[in-house]
Amino acid sequence: MKRLLAITVLAGLALGTAGCTDSERASQATKWGDQAADITCWSYGEQTYSGRSTGKIEYDEGGRVSFVDAANGRYTTIEGDCRMVYLVDDDGAPPAPAQTATGPAA
Repeated sequence: MKRLLAITVLAGLALGTAGCTDSERASQATKWGDQAADITCWSYGEQTYSGRSTGKIEYDEGGRVSFVDAANGRYTTIEGDCRMVYLVDDDGAPPAPAQTATGPAA
């Protein structure tokens, strides 16, 4: 009986964890497109990064922005106030509206 209870609890935890992960991924997919973007970040009023992503940009609630840097092909994570301006697709579609992640006021 204890074995059945333990298996049931572990299965429930596994399903619950997988569900949260899928939900979080879906949420990020709707917030950020797969388009390349120009990214500029600041920390305490000083510009700390200016560059371009190769595609999808991930943003977490902790204020971190993660992407693949187009200049060197490396996965990059930055903490700070960042502004992302999405670029035009190859098919000529207009760019998506600019997304600002707690960026400084203009």
